[in-house]
Amino acid sequence: MRNLTSKVKPVIAISLTDDQKDEFVPSYTSLDQIRGHVTITAKYDTSFDEIYVTFEGTAKTFVEKVATASPVNGRTEAFQVFLRLVQPMDPQALPESYVLKAGQTYKFPFTFVVPEKLLPQSCIHARGGHRMQEIHLNLPPSLGDPMTASVGKTLLDDMAPEMAVVSYAVKARVIQGRGASGKPVVAAESSKRLRIVPGVEELPPITVHGGLKDDYRLRKEKEIKKGMFKGKLGCLTMESSQPRSLRLPPLRSKSSCPVTTMATVNVRFDPADESAQPPALSSLSTKLKVATYFASVPIKDIPTKITDFHYSNTKGVLVETIMLSSRCIASAPWERHSAHTPNRRDSAFSTLSNPVVPEPSSSYNGKTYYTTQILVPITLPKGSKVFVPTFYSCLVSRVYSLDIYLSISALVTAPSMHIKVPIQISMEGNPDARPSISAQEAQAIAAREANYIFSPRHVTPPAPEYIGQANLDGLPSPEYSELEQNNASGPPSPDYGEYAQPVRPAMTQIYEDSESISPPVYSSFSQRNGRVRTEMMMPLGTPPIRS
Repeated sequence: MRNLTSKVKPVIAISLTDDQKDEFVPSYTSLDQIRGHVTITAKYDTSFDEIYVTFEGTAKTFVEKVATASPVNGRTEAFQVFLRLVQPMDPQALPESYVLKAGQTYKFPFTFVVPEKLLPQSCIHARGGHRMQEIHLNLPPSLGDPMTASVGKTLLDDMAPEMAVVSYAVKARVIQGRGASGKPVVAAESSKRLRIVPGVEELPPITVHGGLKDDYRLRKEKEIKKGMFKGKLGCLTMESSQPRSLRLPPLRSKSSCPVTTMATVNVRFDPADESAQPPALSSLSTKLKVATYFASVPIKDIPTKITDFHYSNTKGVLVETIMLSSRCIASAPWERHSAHTPNRRDSAFSTLSNPVVPEPSSSYNGKTYYTTQILVPITLPKGSKVFVPTFYSCLVSRVYSLDIYLSISALVTAPSMHIKVPIQISMEGNPDARPSISAQEAQAIAAREANYIFSPRHVTPPAPEYIGQANLDGLPSPEYSELEQNNASGPPSPDYGEYAQPVRPAMTQIYEDSESISPPVYSSFSQRNGRVRTEMMMPLGTPPIRS
């Protein structure tokens, strides 16, 4: 009977006390405070070693493995704890002798602040460029959970597959020692899911190479004919550039204004002969392509090719297309130019009165050509879809692109053409949040950086064991004279012998040691029953990250 009662776990309840306590889905953004308390009630006396209250962010992915030779399909999985904030416990709030008394309720308050960035230890895998770690350290939004994508009690679709889930929660655990493997033994635990949508600034434009298999193509040329059995009319060129981001309002904003931006499409027509006139344009339509990339191994680069994620055992992608708008452009005016018209200007200086002139097509004859410019308003649709900001993380990424289709009059062949333009969705942060550092702290940091420039350095010739190791095209190594310790004028300059250019002495700097947090643990692949699992997570033994 005693064994049965000892297995009854304490009851843990997590409650919020901030302005989100009555919301169906508590939602927070960058620098928001998450306040609440944890109550623990034990039915029987229960001993414990530690009580953890944490705010955690996790990413979980899996990729189905399609086997061509075996009838059994497997799956590769990955799990990462990229964020863990630990609430410091007041020793006086813990029960005496570390025993939860039967029938008594214990209350532990907590306060967490949603960070703007992750710690460098959250991304330690190999990367394709020096900017990738900075990009991966941006806080990803909640994704893949229909409960946290809801507004009120209405379930919304964030267009994420079940194979990619990014979630946040406040968790409470009662720990009773450690098992044989060294892992903590959890006597009881509970969690409360939260929706986190951080403030996201617009990233620099993506470099587009314009390959046939690339996801983006900013320029398109097409030969236009007068009819089925008639001669060539000319070459039509269509091009655009990445527009400004679609800026979402703050998370809890009551604004009903649409989220919109403006794209510019420049069209050029190079006639086959001087008598050819530009074709009549018909319509221009836009579609938003939503791509969710996921992998069971860390992603090293920014995804730019959907085909790279096809037919892979460790990577996958789900693409959804949303129709935005279609408009008639038959009245778009053509402007005639001669061969002496100035060349194309940079898009940074483009205005309605000074439009960008596209580069000549491959069939341009060096004479007359025509141009027109079309402004394309881009507005996010309202309804059952919810759009999260663009983000790139170690396991999951959300990317948006814009497909622009140009239709030509049916009197000519090749009636349509389209380009693929990258576009971002950014988001305003908390407008009422206090700065991450005060003015006094910012001034102290600036003074410390200025003083560092004038801090003394210890400059000496190389140590004796390193002299004679240089190899300068087969020439002998330089010789250094002995330093005179009692020379008031300072040590003499080393003798470089016959060398006209002396070799610079070594410079060393002394850095202070600082405490560092243990990085997440990457476990090796292990396969069992046709499944492979890899984990990236911080163990509970990791030194706490104080909120």
